[in-house]
Amino acid sequence: MEYQDILFEVKEGYAVVTFNKPDKLNALGERMKAELADALRVVEEDSSIRGLIITGSGRGFMAGTDLSELTTDRTGAETKLMSLHGQELMNRIEALPKPVIAAINGYALGGGTELALACDMRVAGEKAVFGVPETDLGVAPCYGGTQRLARLCGPSVAKDLLFTARKVRADEAYRIGLADRVVEQDKLMEETEALMKTIIKNGPVAIAACKSLVDQGLDMSFAAGLRYEAELNGMLADTEDSREGLRSFFEKRPPVFQGK
Repeated sequence: MEYQDILFEVKEGYAVVTFNKPDKLNALGERMKAELADALRVVEEDSSIRGLIITGSGRGFMAGTDLSELTTDRTGAETKLMSLHGQELMNRIEALPKPVIAAINGYALGGGTELALACDMRVAGEKAVFGVPETDLGVAPCYGGTQRLARLCGPSVAKDLLFTARKVRADEAYRIGLADRVVEQDKLMEETEALMKTIIKNGPVAIAACKSLVDQGLDMSFAAGLRYEAELNGMLADTEDSREGLRSFFEKRPPVFQGK
């Protein structure tokens, strides 16, 4: 698939998706959704790609839905379908069995914050701005933002941001748990790529297991989560990566994981 609204680059062990509609602050339109979905497919299917960084060009990470594609006579049924399709895309990011880091370079509003919430980690540049301001248009976030924001930052923080429609800068986003790290603006990609390199040197099967344990475990009882943890550790013990990890420890050398 040829991309027009995103840039897709494969580096050594990881890929970078860059939203590339800077004149519209990278607003999320139908073509961009399709291109992002295709890029996610490539990342999932290519075993040499062990992680994904998502960022934006210009002053925006993603400034929400491309409102120029909406009409005032859109029906409730059409809106529900759009919401379900958007949720499916965010769910694909969240369910990718590889680490996904959002490098927030600028405005992440509406769908931009919702997409960042679907990533495993969020690294914000100092000029990053987050917000879920849909209520000032008389609607609500519809790509999973209400659910992920409350789970990540707590219900009171979620209600504050949703009810007021206010925007928060990087330092406040870090304080409330919306951003995991804040870095100098001109070092955003350098710092994010260094973080990704630190992650992908570890066992990819183990990382996928840890991602599943955290994400799935949140929807389980504590006892069920413990059983799931024991189950996946039993599975990991039978992998070649586990054996390589132990061999490398005794041989005092870095492990060479194959994802098997």
